[in-house]
Amino acid sequence: MAGRWNKILILGAIVLLVGLFFAFDLQRFLTLAELKLRQEAFQSYYAANQSLTLAGYFCLYVAVTALSLPGAAVMTLAGGALFGFWPALVVVSFASTIGATLAFLVSRFLLRDWVQARFGQRLIAINSGVEREGVFYLFSLRLVPLFPFFVINLLMGLTPMKALSFYWVSQIGMLAGTMVFVNAGTQLGQIESLGGILSPGLIFSFVLLGLFPLLAKKILDLAKSRKSLARFPKPKKFDYNLVVIGAGSAGLVSSYIAAAVKAKIALIEQDQMGGDCLNTGCVPSKALIRSAKMLAYGRRAKEFGFQRTETAFDFAQVMERVQRVVTKVEPHDSVERYTELGVEVIAGAARITSPYSVEVNGRTLTTRNIIIATGASPLVPPIPGLDQVDFLTSDNLWQLRQLPRRLLVLGGGPIGCEMTQAFARFGAEVTQVEMAPRIMGREDPEVAEFIRQRFVAEGVRVLTSHAATEVLQRGGEKVLVCEAEGTRVEIPFDAILVAVGRRPRTEGFGLEELGVTVTPRGTLQTDPFLRTNIPNILCAGDVAGPYQFTHTAGHQAWYAAVNALFGQFKSFRVDYRVIPWCTFTDPEVARVGLNESEAREQGLDFELTRYQLKELDRAIAEEEDHGWIQVVTPRGKDRILGATIVGPHAGDLLAEFTLAMKHGIGLNKILATIHPYPTLAEASKATAGEWKRAHVPEKLLGWVKKYHDWRRG
Repeated sequence: MAGRWNKILILGAIVLLVGLFFAFDLQRFLTLAELKLRQEAFQSYYAANQSLTLAGYFCLYVAVTALSLPGAAVMTLAGGALFGFWPALVVVSFASTIGATLAFLVSRFLLRDWVQARFGQRLIAINSGVEREGVFYLFSLRLVPLFPFFVINLLMGLTPMKALSFYWVSQIGMLAGTMVFVNAGTQLGQIESLGGILSPGLIFSFVLLGLFPLLAKKILDLAKSRKSLARFPKPKKFDYNLVVIGAGSAGLVSSYIAAAVKAKIALIEQDQMGGDCLNTGCVPSKALIRSAKMLAYGRRAKEFGFQRTETAFDFAQVMERVQRVVTKVEPHDSVERYTELGVEVIAGAARITSPYSVEVNGRTLTTRNIIIATGASPLVPPIPGLDQVDFLTSDNLWQLRQLPRRLLVLGGGPIGCEMTQAFARFGAEVTQVEMAPRIMGREDPEVAEFIRQRFVAEGVRVLTSHAATEVLQRGGEKVLVCEAEGTRVEIPFDAILVAVGRRPRTEGFGLEELGVTVTPRGTLQTDPFLRTNIPNILCAGDVAGPYQFTHTAGHQAWYAAVNALFGQFKSFRVDYRVIPWCTFTDPEVARVGLNESEAREQGLDFELTRYQLKELDRAIAEEEDHGWIQVVTPRGKDRILGATIVGPHAGDLLAEFTLAMKHGIGLNKILATIHPYPTLAEASKATAGEWKRAHVPEKLLGWVKKYHDWRRG
């Protein structure tokens, strides 16, 4: 309570002082005309009372700056005119910095707690940036007079910047500008207006001063880089511009880009070209899901006007088809293709021996830069007894040729959900076990519940809030023991698929010895440019995080390759603003940006627009009229903050919303775009139409109605 009253008293005092300043029209004394009018009188008084005049001037300058009153620029000119260059420079430099720091501290005391509590989620990135590089931000703002200094004082008080850092950076950063203004003040007799001071040439010189912090940062980055590389001998010549380790999505895209810009590139892969996505992930799983969907369509024969259909199948042949699909896609990622592109592909296990060298097959390759794109492997939890059974993961699942009678899927994420439904459709008795309260934990609760109900309708036993504690083998039967709300639950199974996540591959190729930093999540720690703590070792894909999607791996790869090859000229921060993803259950679940739950957690003032696919003609014609599209927008605005789609081909439909978010296209423009009829794509336009109907100008329409009534007589 005392703290609250202190804030009220300080705020009241500030309001009173500012009010008196304007009430008595004191700002008239802080104008260039008034200064020139009284210049001789001021100089006479200063000649007789130097110390007193300097002290009074100092205190007045501090007060004007601390209260963010207009007139500091004129006071600086007055200082130069009255005291001469050096005395004025010293007094103004310290007075302006102390006043700015007082404004900074008052802003912090009165407002920071409230602002951080109210907008904390949205300020995370800003706070992090200030903590990391706040000195450079402030230095740039102080040097460039395009930003009002009083605004900088107040806003910086709301950030985590330390007061001492604010003080010394402000004093140094404002010094150049202070010198210019004080010098102008010494020439006051020749200046007729402020326009003479702030001439285009002078403003341009200030902008040039703003380049100094960028140069300083470049020098600091160079110093840090040299320090981290100092213990490693640098070759006089290099065999390659870039060596990429790992030929998954990130490695292939990095290599492609490097080859396209004519860099000499080596790509090292110890297993299969194409990585997990081609061989054990995206491609085989989607092929299996497609086959399973054909069976599901057969069971829905009556919905399509048939009395009955029967589909006989051999599971081994289904799995062989999956391998045929992989083989058909393989040429896209093959050694032959990348060799033709100009990439030297090397099969073997890589080991990084220094930031400039990689060993493979007894050879030592010297290189300017290294990109680590080693991906991730299935995470196997330390459940007692699990290692005593032949458990399945997304790596070895594709070796199955006999359908398990009872399959237990451990995990409710994308892989677990996709395989749960697929194997259930082939006829396995599937039990899905998830320790969290719901499956698909990244999605809204109603989305997860909708999919859960679909699974149950297809014969899946879904057990949430079940924590696996051990695996037993009893009388020739395998049993998973779980704990659910304090109760022991036993689940017998014939095969168990572990799908609880993936662990980045960071071990076994020399990173530990080099001292490359690994985060608590197991990914390599990087800066916004995908550089590790050793700046010429970069990474991309699952090993970098924070997303584990093939498309984000390819997205990161562009940044990693460009920053590795051209970072000495210009580096690019990875853009994570618009990241889409899709879970390929039936119906599919696709999302980009915020969902409803995240918008509420962030305390945003938002609204939801929903369109039910049961209203869409094409969905009705295809007997796929289930699911919905939901869009999150700021209240009263058509800007898209996020979209969730539950329905057929949701991943394909999401592309329009992803494009819209990336390029700032609102729902009004989607509504104004012609979509072919009848297509599922019309759902996007229909969703925009729902938003428009909720924002019709009722008052205007009332007048329009009166106009039409009048026209009818």
